[in-house]
Amino acid sequence: MTERPDGHELVPISQLLSYRLSRTSAALSRSAALRYRREFDVSLGEWRAIALIAADPTLTLNRLARRAGLDKAQMSRVVAKLVERGLVNRTAASGRTSRLALTEDGLTVYRGLIVAANERDAAFLGLLTSTEAEILERALDKLADAALVVEQEERERDTKP
Repeated sequence: MTERPDGHELVPISQLLSYRLSRTSAALSRSAALRYRREFDVSLGEWRAIALIAADPTLTLNRLARRAGLDKAQMSRVVAKLVERGLVNRTAASGRTSRLALTEDGLTVYRGLIVAANERDAAFLGLLTSTEAEILERALDKLADAALVVEQEERERDTKP
């Protein structure tokens, strides 16, 4: 097979959309992790947890893990470190769950982190014209929606005998 289903020739991995997006995302994440560790002494996972808790103070560990794209065990370790450092509190909720909230120290760290994240975002988006930025936004939304549909289709294929 020398052609893709769309009639174009097969391309090497370095030209595949998913590979290019993954490499770009990884580079963005690595540089963010370096800055956030240096300036705020938090890992990328900790930053994401802090930011997600700040955005939704009703989060439980399970919901936080789903939103961050981590499994519950990974997120449990991240949250335990944040609790140990005094950045997050756990309060009892219904059943065996607990709600997560930022402490005053956690809010202070969050404010610094979100400023740094917005600076980075503006710097990267500043490389694009306003038209390019609008097109990128629409394209990412469209690709994200399609990726979720394809993911669900793949899950359904995995469950069929």
